[in-house]
Amino acid sequence: MNYIKPISKHTGFFVSRQPFTLESGGVLPEVTVAYRTWGRLNRDRSNAILVCHALTGSADADEWWPGMFGKGCAFDPDHDFVICSNVLGSCYGTTGPLSVNPQSGRHYGPDFPAITIRDMVHLQRLLLDELGIERLRLVVGASLGGMQVLEWGCLYPEKVHALMPMGISGRHSAWCIAQSEAQRSAIMADREWNDGWYDPAHQPKGGLGAARMMAMCTYRSFENFQERFGRKRKDSLLFQAESYLHYQGEKLVRRFDANTYIALTRAMDMHDLGRGRESYEAALDAIRVPVAILSITSDILYPPEEQEELAKLIPDSSIAYLREPYGHDAFLILTDEVSAMVRQFKERIASGNHSAA
Repeated sequence: MNYIKPISKHTGFFVSRQPFTLESGGVLPEVTVAYRTWGRLNRDRSNAILVCHALTGSADADEWWPGMFGKGCAFDPDHDFVICSNVLGSCYGTTGPLSVNPQSGRHYGPDFPAITIRDMVHLQRLLLDELGIERLRLVVGASLGGMQVLEWGCLYPEKVHALMPMGISGRHSAWCIAQSEAQRSAIMADREWNDGWYDPAHQPKGGLGAARMMAMCTYRSFENFQERFGRKRKDSLLFQAESYLHYQGEKLVRRFDANTYIALTRAMDMHDLGRGRESYEAALDAIRVPVAILSITSDILYPPEEQEELAKLIPDSSIAYLREPYGHDAFLILTDEVSAMVRQFKERIASGNHSAA
């Protein structure tokens, strides 16, 4: 078992039997990548777009980002060949804590080695090599996905034509690290945690649910909660805001894994484009492909000043804003607006006009 909920019947699996060395020095004896594609590669293989998903996402991008797919949308299967792979460390088909360690015969659980965003991108590169794709027209993603987008610009600039990171920074802030640790602590405080060696069928539901509830408070904004819930009650015992958080926690528990949540949030905390490089500023200055940055003005997790810093330090970059009160999750909610922004950027890079606002 290496995923919790059913995944699309259209999912493909790439298996590499070669040892996969991680940035930490750890080694995975073999790796599996779950991925989806939409559309077809054109004759010169120049229409490939890579979509990178967020923390609890999967390769099924048409399910979690449905408004982005279709004729005239950001990702048009009539013209684009779109790829989305489940990230390393996740629980939807790609090697992660729920996967069986071929050396021990049991699932990795808490023994799954520490991974980074760079490891995720290196594994995506292996997948693209398998698919025969030498260059990507565009890499796009938000949140954890945006971290991968930026690392593509640092690790494989010769492989990408353009980048579109959304709602993200170039290095995880102390604020984000603190939020992640609080959520991990909630999981580990669950009596079912058992140092991570819980039965995957009976995981620490209370802790994982609480972690999701905490996260949801940062994915939305004060204005959004106030407008949507105010002091309205679900019943005599619960405020609507409470009911909403419990619903979100219970929903995640049904489809995600606690060890996976911990592995991926730790990878996010390690996100720093300057780590091991000359400097943070030099790393951003070295990104020489067109970059369109999407900023969400009501985002309290990755505030606009972090995207404005990216725009200042990346030479060929532009920035656009979603000025709505939905918070960090706006990229999932306002899909008509986001789709239009992606489509416009695609048109700009096709015309060679990269810097238009």
